[in-house]
Amino acid sequence: MSAQRIAFKVHGTVQGVGFRDFTQKRAAELGLKGWVKNTHCGRVEGEAQGTPESIQKLLKEINNGPRMSHVVKVEQRDLIAQDGETHFGVRRTSESAFDATR
Repeated sequence: MSAQRIAFKVHGTVQGVGFRDFTQKRAAELGLKGWVKNTHCGRVEGEAQGTPESIQKLLKEINNGPRMSHVVKVEQRDLIAQDGETHFGVRRTSESAFDATR
């Protein structure tokens, strides 16, 4: 089965509540590759790559979030799969790149 890659952006109370670590742990458990980060605008975003089933499971987990979070909306976009990633990591806080992934 071919790999699927998505970009995602999570809106709501998602910073200061362990959201990046939650996402990284769930993605690693699902065997996904990619990354997650906080953005300067108060959201969490990232990219995930793996089987379509694993991607859907991660999106469901992200929509629920960790206990202290409150997810209002999850946006997603399909991307072209990439080679060479070895894990799912946490990146430094930076500007949002979600709209540039079109």
